[in-house]
Amino acid sequence: MRNARPRRISLQSALVAQILVAGCQGIAISEQYPRIAAVEQYLMADSGAEIAMARSAAPEAIARDAAVLILVTNGYRTAVNGKNGFTCLVERSWMSSFDSPEFWNPKIRGPVCYNPAAVRTVLPYTLNRTKLILAGLSKAQVHGIIAASAAKKELPAPEAGAMSYMLSKMGYLGDSAGHWCPHLMFHVPTTGEASWGANVAGSPVLFSDDFRDMPEPETIFMVPVANWSDGSPAPHMALH
Repeated sequence: MRNARPRRISLQSALVAQILVAGCQGIAISEQYPRIAAVEQYLMADSGAEIAMARSAAPEAIARDAAVLILVTNGYRTAVNGKNGFTCLVERSWMSSFDSPEFWNPKIRGPVCYNPAAVRTVLPYTLNRTKLILAGLSKAQVHGIIAASAAKKELPAPEAGAMSYMLSKMGYLGDSAGHWCPHLMFHVPTTGEASWGANVAGSPVLFSDDFRDMPEPETIFMVPVANWSDGSPAPHMALH
């Protein structure tokens, strides 16, 4: 997720939007989230529904053999053991950039399915942040701990080939993005967007340039795709 949609796309990258579906268009943020809500608001009471939502992140041929994690009061736990090295889960709002106004939005549900390389080196970011948040630490404390760990190289940089699927119709990526559109995420060691040609005219590669405060040692590039995880087409393409 990681504030999965760029709320604003530069003028030069307007042509990129021709490949984006209508569902990619954002809506204005109408609520404020200055602090964490009650923990119960971030949990899903039905574990079966959370497992189904997590699996909807990837094509069924991948998700059916993936491990599935669900959120409980002290972090994520394994609900389904996997066979193929992939792991699916539903991320919550605190995996957004720290400067995002929706960092505490309890409505956010971001189904994601990590490939084996990302399981080894990127999934730990989610597990670590979530554990710190649910331990009751403040946003500033969590940021400081993660930044210190990154500086000491205690957090791994993304392994070569690390990527994840976000192809779910069921997710809600925030008031500014809604369901957005199906996309792939590529996790690379911290770099500038120019290294991938992101957000430039004619490039399908996007980089979220509104909110950047991510202390973990990664950069995420996104590539929208035409179909949801069930194979159905996303809404008709439209100019942003």
